[in-house]
Amino acid sequence: MTLDDFVRAVRGRLIVSCQAPAGHALRDTATVVRMAHAAVAGGAAAIRCGGVGGVPDVRAVAEAVDVPVVGLTKDGTEGVYITPTVAAALAVVAAGAAVVAVDATQRPRPDGRDFADTVAAVHEAGALVMADVSTLDEGLAAAHAGADVIATTLSGYTPHSLTQTEPDLALVGALRHALPGAVIVAEGRYHQPSDVARAVVAGATTVVVGTAITDPAWITARFAEALQQ
Repeated sequence: MTLDDFVRAVRGRLIVSCQAPAGHALRDTATVVRMAHAAVAGGAAAIRCGGVGGVPDVRAVAEAVDVPVVGLTKDGTEGVYITPTVAAALAVVAAGAAVVAVDATQRPRPDGRDFADTVAAVHEAGALVMADVSTLDEGLAAAHAGADVIATTLSGYTPHSLTQTEPDLALVGALRHALPGAVIVAEGRYHQPSDVARAVVAGATTVVVGTAITDPAWITARFAEALQQ
């Protein structure tokens, strides 16, 4: 898939993240595939998946749906853990992902390689790179390193970004201003349909929503909490 193909598929539309952490009631590859089918039926233009389920989840979803798959692995919860090595990125490509989501923060990578090395390896393997960043400077550096897509996924989750409970619309806007021709993906704490609409107004090409769609435990807890209040 070319970058133009990907942009045509997702511009102004929704990407749904279908993942479940270890210990979650939905932590099962077959269940993740059903999540992806349901998301596509609801209008998802692409699926982001992998995470703790890793390569098996990516492969199963890529085989099951007819929309682009943004694949990733997760190794741990601290430091660089989203597709943290060149080897992990190539395994995601081999599993059938059209796009590989990769941590592009300024933190050191566990294999000692630069983010640019991962970009080069993924491009050589025939796939695209989505750079998960937490700040404007990281987004600019990722674009300079050749990333095809810049995503705000890690804003609020690194020491270099402010912790917040709402989506980082300011970062979306700053990236759009600094990189007017770039493909900007808004991701992270998009819990309301209105958030998604505001992200597009701020300059996002597309928006990723996960928990608010695919985690019934989180959704149930919000309703239960509202009754207690």
